[in-house]
Amino acid sequence: MEIIVCVKRVPDVAEVEVEVDRSGRALERQDLAYGINEWDNFAIEAAVSLVEAHGGRSTAVTVGGPEDEEVLRRALAMGVNEALHLCDPAFAGADAHGVALLLQRAIAARPFDLVLTGAISSDQRNGQVGGMLAALLGIPQVALATELKVENGRAVVRHEVEGGLERVVELDLPALVSVQTGINEPRYVSVRGIRKVADQAIPVLDAASLGLDAAQAQALLAQVRIEELFLPQRGKGAEMLEGSDEEKVLKLIERLRERGGL
Repeated sequence: MEIIVCVKRVPDVAEVEVEVDRSGRALERQDLAYGINEWDNFAIEAAVSLVEAHGGRSTAVTVGGPEDEEVLRRALAMGVNEALHLCDPAFAGADAHGVALLLQRAIAARPFDLVLTGAISSDQRNGQVGGMLAALLGIPQVALATELKVENGRAVVRHEVEGGLERVVELDLPALVSVQTGINEPRYVSVRGIRKVADQAIPVLDAASLGLDAAQAQALLAQVRIEELFLPQRGKGAEMLEGSDEEKVLKLIERLRERGGL
C-alpha cells in the first residue's frame, strides 16, 4: 500500500497577541512560533499505522519555503518512510486551489493508493485543500474522518456529518480521506527520533519539476488575494444575569425584547 500524507507548517497563535502587519494583509509573524498543523499529526499517525498493518510505504508532502522542512522531519521521526518538499519562490502566496494544484502534480507522478490530509489547518481553517486535491486527482474523498480502516482493498471510513451524526462509508482505492482530531493517538516524537532522521535526504521539487513556468506560476497559483485583514472591534463585556433560573429566564427575555431580538 502506497500512502501520501499532506502536512503543513503553521504559526502557533494560542499564547501570543495577534497583530496585523503594516500591509494590512497579513499577520505580524516576528514573534510567532511555528510547528506542524494539529490535524496533520493525526493524518501522519493514520498513515504510519496503516503501513504497519498492511505493509507498503508512506510519504509526507508539504508545500512551503526552506523553513517548512521541519514538519517533514517530524513526519519522518513519527515513522513516515519518505518525504517530499515542494519548494520554490514562485509558490509564495499560493491559495487553497494553488496548493492543491501543486500537490496534485507531485502526487499524480507517483503510485498511490490513499491520500491523507488533516480536516483543516489551524491558520486558515477553510478545509478546502483536501476536496480540491481529490477533484484534481479524480478520486473520491471523505472528510472529517473519525475512524479509518482498509479492508479487502477498500477504505472503510466513519466520518462526521451534519447534526452531530456519523456514518460509515466504503471507498474504492485510490481515495482521499481528510481526518479529524481524535481519530487516533499520535505517537510521541523524541529528540532522539528527530536526530535519527536529521540527515535523511528529502527531495525538493521546484516549479520546473512540476511542469510549471516559474514566471507564470504565481498568477496561476494565487488567484485569490487578501484585500484587507483586521481584528474585530471589541464590544462591551457580557452581562451576567443574577437570580434563580426562572428570574434569569425572565431577565433574558426582557433583554432580548429591548434589543429587538423578540
